[in-house]
Amino acid sequence: MKGRFITFEGPDGSGKTTQIKLAEQYLKQKGFEVLTTFEPGGTGIGKKIRAILLDKSNLEMTDKTETLLFLASRAQLTEKIIKPALKSHQMVLCDRFFDSTIAYQGIARGLGAQRMLDFSLWATGGLVPDLTFVFHMKPGIGLERKSRQGRPKDRLESQEDDFMQKVCQGYREVAERFKERIVSIDGEKDIQAVFAIIRDKINGLIG
Repeated sequence: MKGRFITFEGPDGSGKTTQIKLAEQYLKQKGFEVLTTFEPGGTGIGKKIRAILLDKSNLEMTDKTETLLFLASRAQLTEKIIKPALKSHQMVLCDRFFDSTIAYQGIARGLGAQRMLDFSLWATGGLVPDLTFVFHMKPGIGLERKSRQGRPKDRLESQEDDFMQKVCQGYREVAERFKERIVSIDGEKDIQAVFAIIRDKINGLIG
């Protein structure tokens, strides 16, 4: 069985991280070796980049600088973690990948969806997920969930409300564009109901 690459996308608080944990448990129960990672981060260098990106004191960061930092983290994660794991026939689950850059920087920031895709494919050496779950929800619900959990907002989450509205719209556009690999998920549904959909799609991928 060759390695498979599955990504989970959506606004913060949409439930993707919870579903990754359930997917990891499920795949391990079926006997697969699983690597679970995240963006930005997943490597020593990536975690340092993540700290810069999410630090609320870095308000002067330009959109282009933000994009290049995400790409740098992704390049490191892909070459050092994801590709070796896939080569060793592991199932790789990743919390965010290049669809986030298309939605956040390409569409919400207005830097261009196709440009962000091109840059990301260059950074990853052409690596594209085998399957992607995109979690959709009304703007603001995810941040409300995080607030109830007592988690402070980071730099990106502290943007104006209209930015998060653009992000949500961006994910809808991404899901429409890449229908062949993206499964749209209603992030407001019950956790187990959502996982039932994810489990069925994963079963279809692994056969």
